[in-house]
Amino acid sequence: MTDVLILTISGKDQPGVTAGLTTTLSQLPVYIRQLEQIVLQGHLILGISVMTKDAPNDETFAKATELAEEFATTRNLHVDARAIHTAELSNWREHLIVTVLGAPLLPSSVASITSTIADAGGNIDRIRQVASYPVTAVEFEVGGVSKAMLRDQLSAVARENQIDIAVQDSGLDRLGIHLIVMDVDSTFIQDEVIELLAARNGVEAQVAEITARAMNGEIDFEQSLRQRVAMLKGLSANALTEVLGDITFTPGAKTLTRTLNRIGFQVALVSGGFIEVVKPLADSLGVTNVRANKLAVVDGVLTGELDGPIIDRQAKATALREFAAHYGIPMSRTIAIGDGANDLDMLNEAALGIAFNAKPFVRDAAHASVNTPYLDTVLYVLGITREQIERSDAAEGIETPAPAILQ
Repeated sequence: MTDVLILTISGKDQPGVTAGLTTTLSQLPVYIRQLEQIVLQGHLILGISVMTKDAPNDETFAKATELAEEFATTRNLHVDARAIHTAELSNWREHLIVTVLGAPLLPSSVASITSTIADAGGNIDRIRQVASYPVTAVEFEVGGVSKAMLRDQLSAVARENQIDIAVQDSGLDRLGIHLIVMDVDSTFIQDEVIELLAARNGVEAQVAEITARAMNGEIDFEQSLRQRVAMLKGLSANALTEVLGDITFTPGAKTLTRTLNRIGFQVALVSGGFIEVVKPLADSLGVTNVRANKLAVVDGVLTGELDGPIIDRQAKATALREFAAHYGIPMSRTIAIGDGANDLDMLNEAALGIAFNAKPFVRDAAHASVNTPYLDTVLYVLGITREQIERSDAAEGIETPAPAILQ
């Protein structure tokens, strides 16, 4: 004797299907164990499992199937009925969230992902669409496989298919207030501020070469920073204000910070650049948590030296921990975003380290990577949908920019 009846209703979406089906089933001594529905481009799939209130009764299930089919016929819908034993039901288990970003997302890429999950012994329990533009973002809920193993295997799939994949736990931590710490140059903004300043002092090429070597991890960051700052000697301090007009935010940076502020997350900018530039940028977007280096100035002119402690690779990780402690946010709810060698300690220290358009060796070392030009795609990794972003913006009278010009 079977214990559970599973009914799956499918067909053209229309008002009143769930109400009609449950009203029909209310004639029988059954109760609902599970109820889920999805509408995909106007096509409805409604799943409901019921159990009898008393002892298992095949006659009750047969009548429930008959009534469901009669109802479905009136709506030109299809019914699939299956009776199973309780032992066959899926039990609760730890789940992982696998977020996939693709522009475009090809069927072959999804085939590689799902095959890898299956080969690792995992099972996909749910699939949810998060965004359809400017990238396609899909979220898989997966059980039965370890996070470390799945991350390793899917990172290879991501590289081979030129897509982005993030693997996270699905526990309560994902729902709580988070701390998001971001690098600034070439992450939060598209520029390297020190190179913009160097251009004003006629040494842009020399500084850019050192910057590239430091970002690739070829030379020590502090050594490279001091070398580059020395080349700024004699530059008017006014350049620190003037350069703000040359800076371009990374597409999606404004949307990202606006959305995170709206839902109460803590946002921090931690930069190997300069506080004189980073602080005004942060203020303009409502970011109050900032760490960056300070340039020494005497008589309105840069001395070519730094004033105070260096914000280097280790200091960025320290800042992450200190901001988390200050706001009482557990490290299990921290996310770091960066692109260079100087960000690696911070990326590894966070619960989720995201390499954003990063150098290959940084991508390989990070927990996840995002290689689209849009910084707000990080929101999709958090499970925030494009629809939610745009609806919230509209409620505040903000017009969400079109994909090609996202800010």
